[in-house]
Amino acid sequence: MNARWLAFRDRAGKQCQRVHQAIVEQGQLDLVHVQADEIRVKARSTVAWMGLAMMVSTRLWLGGVVSCTRDTCLADRLLQQVRACSQAACARLLCTDGWAAYPNSIKRAFRDKVKRTAGRGRPSLQVWSGLHIGTVIKQTVNKRLREVVRQMSHGSMAQALHLLRRSAGGQVLNTSYIERLNGTVRERLATLTRKCRHAAHRLQALETGMYLIGSTYNFCCFHQALNKPVAGEAQRLQRQTPAMASGLTDHLWSISELLRDKVAPAPMPRAEATRPSPYQAVG
Repeated sequence: MNARWLAFRDRAGKQCQRVHQAIVEQGQLDLVHVQADEIRVKARSTVAWMGLAMMVSTRLWLGGVVSCTRDTCLADRLLQQVRACSQAACARLLCTDGWAAYPNSIKRAFRDKVKRTAGRGRPSLQVWSGLHIGTVIKQTVNKRLREVVRQMSHGSMAQALHLLRRSAGGQVLNTSYIERLNGTVRERLATLTRKCRHAAHRLQALETGMYLIGSTYNFCCFHQALNKPVAGEAQRLQRQTPAMASGLTDHLWSISELLRDKVAPAPMPRAEATRPSPYQAVG
């Protein structure tokens, strides 16, 4: 690829990451139902992993993590991003595949400090009472699907089914929505296609490309499943992007608006005084 195009992609991806953190990761979303999964990426001379999460009811991409290894650190970082998007202590269902790292990472992300009623010591950490974790395990033989095991890793099945119906996310525990998002990301990012000559050289390229694709998906593309009839006009449908359906914006963003959006910089840490006091002895 042209070096100028690669530099533009990296700058655009970093801008999209700032927009995502400033708008999506603000703890304002009632997530209800979240699905998470990983994509195996063929990089140059190695294999990388990209973890993604989405809000099912509005199809909003909540964030992603790129890592050289598929380990607990990847799951922890991904779920911390989901926590940053979520309202505090609300009932929610998280559906994942059978990877053993997910249940404990979800519990670590969705817990708060609880003051001790007696005794001394630091506050204990308590998992949210409304948290439910569903696991979908697909058993295959010779690359053919034989059985799908659906089970609860935490919480109750009855409440999980209630949250499924509330989010319009199906009748049984599933990961179909995040798998469709995986297919969308693979289609739009050349380095993720299964058979290609565009193997990634750097993890940073995967991360900036992920934010560029994810943010345009959230803000710049109408989603057909989110169409809803206009009040009083049954024949007319109002089209929505995932960000519009989530209440994060009221209009379709253009690519130019996304890349030119001005994000306020993070406040600088307060510097401690380094000069000696005039009343303090020196030497």
